[in-house]
Amino acid sequence: MSQYPHTPAGPPAGGQPSGDERFQPHGPHQQQPGVPHQSQPEPHQPEHQGAPLGPPAEHDPVAPSAPSGPAAEESPARAKLAALRTEIGKAVVGQDAAVTGLVIGLLCQGHVLLEGVPGVAKTLLVRTLAATLKLGTKRVQFTPDLMPGDVTGSLVYDARTAEFHFREGPVFTNLMLADEINRTPPKTQAALLEAMEERQVSVEGDPKPVPDPFMVIATQNPIEYEGTYPLPEAQLDRFLLKVLLPIPEREQEIEVLNRHTHGFDPRDLQAAGVSVVAGPEDLADARAEIAQVQISREVIGYAVDIVRATRTSPSLAQGVSPRGATALLRTARAWAWLSGRSYVTPDDVKALTHTTLRHRVQLQAEAELEGVTAESVLDGILATVPVPR
Repeated sequence: MSQYPHTPAGPPAGGQPSGDERFQPHGPHQQQPGVPHQSQPEPHQPEHQGAPLGPPAEHDPVAPSAPSGPAAEESPARAKLAALRTEIGKAVVGQDAAVTGLVIGLLCQGHVLLEGVPGVAKTLLVRTLAATLKLGTKRVQFTPDLMPGDVTGSLVYDARTAEFHFREGPVFTNLMLADEINRTPPKTQAALLEAMEERQVSVEGDPKPVPDPFMVIATQNPIEYEGTYPLPEAQLDRFLLKVLLPIPEREQEIEVLNRHTHGFDPRDLQAAGVSVVAGPEDLADARAEIAQVQISREVIGYAVDIVRATRTSPSLAQGVSPRGATALLRTARAWAWLSGRSYVTPDDVKALTHTTLRHRVQLQAEAELEGVTAESVLDGILATVPVPR
């Protein structure tokens, strides 16, 4: 017997599920969570014969749907975080899935990998998010000659005192933007690992904590790999989410150009009307409330079944680790809270599966030659793993 209120796996009769107006997407044709993607293969189809996928962002959660069961108590923290979408929309057009991913990353105290072609507002998005939450942010352009000390900081000799003093690197901030992280050697990439996992930097054996909240937002280009150093699997697994930023829709791109025509300056967010809507204390309150969101044993089993299915898929050389399974539950829990519910449903797990797991699986070489993608494999798994009722 299920311990959570019954929630339909698909949309209600007559169309898409109703959404909370505070989280409505700005652009058309956005995928709602809990609604199976039209290109998902049927359970009897092999993974490599799935229908062609649509735009990448269709797999990423955009707007939490209104609760169909008992709603959680009204939360001031949730209301403030809901206002982020409107506030960020004053500077960034579209990219609602990326906004949601970054908010979930902050709520889960995780890190986010953004993947998109140049010019889709990755840097502007991070700067605007920091401005709306009153958080510090620093940007590091990762290059082949970047050294670990350039990221974490280093000891500097002071001739006046004849002593060494630690000079903090850009990692000592709230939101660190690691731009084009795959263009720097593994030695420098690894310098972030301690800060990402332990939230500290060790200097001569002396641990120095990074600020709280702290999140690494790394970007990489999906189409240009010459001269890059692909992130190793161990480091990819440290990122809670991998969010894909698509090219804007036609109407969204018209709006971007229209704003620039009327004097929009991406370097002056204050002139664009961007203001603070929440702060670190609201994030702390939200995390405390998320910790009270209930997860039934059936939903936990559903998440485990999805993860275990990746380990036996013939198209994958490597499946998702137990760390990935815990990440899936954490993100689903935050998603349920953002949706105004005090419990997690299977739809919450399905909504976050692609974003949380796509970077944790490794395709077989033969599958790649046949055109199989991580998205299509996860589509097939979601179509075949039984959903608890």
